[in-house]
Amino acid sequence: MEIINNEYQISGVSVLEVCKEFGTPLYVYDANVIERNYNRLINAFKTTNVEIHYACKALTNINILKLMKKIGANLDTVSIQEVQIGLKAGFAPQEIMYTPNCVGMEEISKAVSLGVKINIDNISILEQFGNKYGDSYPICIRINPHIMAGGNTKISTGHIDSKFGISVYQLRHIERVVKSTNLKVEGLHMHTGSDILDVDVFLNGAELLFDAAKHFKDLEFLDLGSGFKVKYSKDDYSTNIEELGEKISERFNAFCTAYGKELKLIFEPGKFLVSESGFLFVNVNVIKQTMSTVFAGVDSGQNHLIRPMFYDAYHHITNVSNAEGKNRIYTVVGYICETDTFGWDRKLNEVREGDILCLHNAGAYGFSMSSNYNSRYRPAEVLIKDGKAILIRRRENLEDILASQIDAEI
Repeated sequence: MEIINNEYQISGVSVLEVCKEFGTPLYVYDANVIERNYNRLINAFKTTNVEIHYACKALTNINILKLMKKIGANLDTVSIQEVQIGLKAGFAPQEIMYTPNCVGMEEISKAVSLGVKINIDNISILEQFGNKYGDSYPICIRINPHIMAGGNTKISTGHIDSKFGISVYQLRHIERVVKSTNLKVEGLHMHTGSDILDVDVFLNGAELLFDAAKHFKDLEFLDLGSGFKVKYSKDDYSTNIEELGEKISERFNAFCTAYGKELKLIFEPGKFLVSESGFLFVNVNVIKQTMSTVFAGVDSGQNHLIRPMFYDAYHHITNVSNAEGKNRIYTVVGYICETDTFGWDRKLNEVREGDILCLHNAGAYGFSMSSNYNSRYRPAEVLIKDGKAILIRRRENLEDILASQIDAEI
């Protein structure tokens, strides 16, 4: 988003006009940013046989998936429902990686029937899968490298207490299961968490995966997950993707030479591709001044963007209605009957009732983690593409909330 002639725009489209047309609260995504970030990744790993799988749990709107397909991405999914949406979006089964956690064989068998790639992350399911399918259906295995990454246990998935993956120290057990059930392992996978700034964390994890890969002779790919850190403010830091690409590519290509076969290198970014592209626009319902704080109360809350409350995540906030207003300090809060604070003591251009505020970096884990808490409606979603604002999800109404409820005789 940029300001031109005192007016905020997204790829040439007026923000206030979009909010006027579709109402608030409103999620808006910039297709140009998504494509730019995808191409940046591809270029960073141009010396390797790289494949980018979009982690669609970040933003599952089918139109975003169609866009990902169009620009060349494959798909990373974590549920059978995401698999089904991916297929409806036009992805071929072999372009979809299914990486569930703590699901039963019934769901995994459904994934088999759909023909997608399957990533298994626990010994129990590995045994059950091997006994049922043997070598008739190749699999990927998710390894837990026991690396604490991201600095926060809520977003770190590779540490010793994580529920994700099979411990790297259980490698001998994995080998026994694979051999006794005649499983064909075509890939190894790991994902250590989110907001990883240090390139060496990826390198350390890669080395562990390279060592594990020596025990499997029929591999086709290695999946290093993702977790690239994105900037949430102008002074924040992000993962140096170009440095990462250079260092990982060098080591991966050397490993392939030693392995005796060119493998595919897979990454599965979600936040990196869509976070920066997304904005949540909200209307200021009320300015409420207490003895110590000036609150800007808006027509949204944790039901639409829970990251600040759930992860203590920072989202930059801009008053798009008053670009030249005098700076004042506000605490921006929601309309949910909980403590749902978007930001404490933020310096904003003077905020008036009726102004539109923008929460930046809202493309990832915004709408996809939204709810109907307090029986509030989920917002509409708009995609800015080719200079046009395209409605890709209408705003909910009361009928949507009641649609699955049974009006029973009580």
